Amino acid sequence: MPDFPRCRRTSWSDADAWADHLAENIRAADRRPETIVALTRGGWVPARLLADRLGIKRLVSLRAQHWGVTATPSGQAELTEGLSGPVKGQDVLVVDDITDTGQSLELATAHVTAAGARRVESATCLHITHSKFRPTYFAQEIPRDEWVWVIFPWNYWEDLATLGRRALDEAQSVDGATAILRERCGLAVPPAELRAATDHAAPRP
Repeated sequence: MPDFPRCRRTSWSDADAWADHLAENIRAADRRPETIVALTRGGWVPARLLADRLGIKRLVSLRAQHWGVTATPSGQAELTEGLSGPVKGQDVLVVDDITDTGQSLELATAHVTAAGARRVESATCLHITHSKFRPTYFAQEIPRDEWVWVIFPWNYWEDLATLGRRALDEAQSVDGATAILRERCGLAVPPAELRAATDHAAPRP
């Protein structure tokens, strides 16, 4: 993640539309899963939205760390917490918010397969074409040359804290930091939100 990437802030309406699109495609394929695995943390909300639309009661989690505040020291995706429930003999859908490098979802689907799932498919809201892993279902594909840092509504405050700290370190003022975020990232951030994000966020690791 560059220090000040161009950003696209998405909305809850976007999330609903993505979930609707994914659910329609899964139903059209007649591939309704028995269990949904949310790849946390980014996949928590999309997984819950899909579970609701598909009428799936069984939702478990699997944690990967990669980007942003939770980036691993190596820069590579790593599974850091195992499945919160068994999947042996189940038809499973692994859900994340985006495939960017694709490492997290590739690791997750391999892990679920090794755990004995009968069928493993995957779904994401967004798929970047440079990803090394292509999910079974995705709601929107983004060409590689149109890559931007996508800010989802469920990680807005975390991303704002990360980018805002960097901007404040450089500008040494809230007004200067908001100008950096606007000019370099394309983010129009109210000064009060920048203060709240940077004042109350967890300390840097």
